[in-house]
Amino acid sequence: MTVKNRRIVLASRPQGAPTHENFRLEEVDVPSPGPGEMLLRTLWLSLDPYMRGRMSDAPSYTPPVEVDAVMCGGTVCRVEESNLDGFTAGDLVLAYTGWQDYAVSDSTMVQKLDRDMARPSYALGVLGMPGFTAYTGLLDIGRPQPGETVAVAAATGAVGSVVGQIAKMKGCRVIGIAGGAEKCRYATETLGFDACVDHRAKDFAKTLKDTAGEAGIDVYFENVGGKVLDAILPCLNTGARIPLCGLIANYNLTGLPEGPDRTPIFLRNVLVKRLKVQGFIIFDYQPRYPEFLKEMTPWVASGDITYREDVAEGLESAPEAFMGLLEGRNFGKLVVKVAD
Repeated sequence: MTVKNRRIVLASRPQGAPTHENFRLEEVDVPSPGPGEMLLRTLWLSLDPYMRGRMSDAPSYTPPVEVDAVMCGGTVCRVEESNLDGFTAGDLVLAYTGWQDYAVSDSTMVQKLDRDMARPSYALGVLGMPGFTAYTGLLDIGRPQPGETVAVAAATGAVGSVVGQIAKMKGCRVIGIAGGAEKCRYATETLGFDACVDHRAKDFAKTLKDTAGEAGIDVYFENVGGKVLDAILPCLNTGARIPLCGLIANYNLTGLPEGPDRTPIFLRNVLVKRLKVQGFIIFDYQPRYPEFLKEMTPWVASGDITYREDVAEGLESAPEAFMGLLEGRNFGKLVVKVAD
């Protein structure tokens, strides 16, 4: 049988939450590598919240995915054929080839991995972009000090779980915020957080304030926004730092949020408490990736950093898994196993 390249393209731009109608699974011929190129076979695909922004044509820090183009995404691939110096068939690489089985690359945005890497998918998570985001945002912007309190939303996710564990290693008290009792138990019993508050509970804001206590919160790692940010503001200490890498609660909005304008309350807190709020995009920190990898790799190997993956099977499962990610249905870093 002739091998085909399955790929999932953006069929239309979503209005609000993405649906299956916004994606289309196609089969096309497997591309052939030309001079100075190599053919990559996707083994693992990363699914991440930022992809929702790339489905929109609103101005952003990077161009959107075009309609009828392959959905973007980080991948771990095997080199199938190579006409490129430095790469041979069988090599494992970290690439950005998107939601498809095969792709041709000239090595742009490609990093070679250890062929014998025990968990290649970790290059998309704890040893990749999410782990790097947690490391850089917390240590460079949050600057946690021993004895301070660090709070993190999406506490059991790909970024939040690493943020909290690094904060504990730095001698901080850590409060996680997660959706559901099971995730909160995991944060405290497995990840070692001091406390975790369920944002789905009716008394969420009060419980969070009680948990923060008189000590308050010195660093809040923000990747959610919405009602979680509203509940955090009264708990922040003067001089608190807020690294901001995402606002997943707002990604599916088609207009301004319902209810009163919270901007004056937020800005008053920024002014009166002298808060430091800094947004960051991890692309800007790429020169520091080797430094991160040098420190994070032994932490993972020794068990100082615990990491959990949520694995979807097969490329065709990507749209449903991605929609679940935006609703908080995943438990850990969400990856798709595309091939062995």
